[in-house]
Amino acid sequence: MSDNHRAEFLREFLRDPFTVAAVAPSGRPLADLVTAPVPGVGEPLVVELGPGTGAFTAAIQRRLAGRGRHLAVEVNERFAGLLAARYPRLDVAVADARDLGDVLAQRGHGRADVIVSGLPWAAFAGGQQDELLHAVTDALAPDGAFTTFGYTFARWTPPAQRLRRALGDRFEEVVTGRTVWANVPPAFVYSCRRPRVTARPRALVSLSR
Repeated sequence: MSDNHRAEFLREFLRDPFTVAAVAPSGRPLADLVTAPVPGVGEPLVVELGPGTGAFTAAIQRRLAGRGRHLAVEVNERFAGLLAARYPRLDVAVADARDLGDVLAQRGHGRADVIVSGLPWAAFAGGQQDELLHAVTDALAPDGAFTTFGYTFARWTPPAQRLRRALGDRFEEVVTGRTVWANVPPAFVYSCRRPRVTARPRALVSLSR
């Protein structure tokens, strides 16, 4: 990640801290772990939620090496513009991650093979976390993988504990990875597989907003 991209990330944090919720993008060691489920063969559909300036985007692009489809869902228009200019093969949707089902349908996509999240979970209230996770499990293939991360220093805070419980409710397998001390700040990865059947249809989620 270049100094210009780090500066852009910091500017967007200062402009809208509740949406960006981090002062610096994730480092490559964390990105490599978060994107590990991206298959090395075939034509997978990989969805990235909250890519920011592209720390995970770059890792996904390296793993795909021109194969498959890579969709990034980013609510920040400035970040979306940067990503679209930097990665010509990337499909960037300026949208709320809670609308992932609609974004996929508009593009004629089925369920995703891998969903990678860079979303700031600690910045979301419980209801927002629930809606986001419903969107993820609705959009993920039964044999797909979902990965996200948390910061080690905040691991025992109420939002982090709520997220861990919610992941356990929605996936049959949730593996908590080791701490990546090289990241700033140190972070760890949640790797989730076998999504459970969602408790309510997407139409009811939309009506509840």
